[in-house]
Amino acid sequence: MPKLTTHVLDTSTGKPAVGLRVVLRLADEPDIVAEGLTNSDGRLDQPLLEGTAFVPGTYELTFHVGDYFRAQKGAASDAAFLDLVPVRFGLSGGRAYHVPLLIQPYGYSTYRGS
Repeated sequence: MPKLTTHVLDTSTGKPAVGLRVVLRLADEPDIVAEGLTNSDGRLDQPLLEGTAFVPGTYELTFHVGDYFRAQKGAASDAAFLDLVPVRFGLSGGRAYHVPLLIQPYGYSTYRGS
């Protein structure tokens, strides 16, 4: 069954990023398709897209890393170097997609996971 999942690892601590907000939209569309907070494993409790909700197209995941790092430091008013990390990608259907994010306060990377 086709589905879309993600997880976030904080490479500055070597631990999953817990409580990080993730928002999914169709590219260039304002409406939110799905959203959630990462759990203790750095994953969402449910796939972002699954079954009939999985429609091929171009999507954008927005990871709210600034809020996450401010919460880690306990300084909500500090400006973060990275605030929102958008990842735009295409889904063609028929298979599972996994889009992980590796973060640290001054950089990030992503890839098509398995």
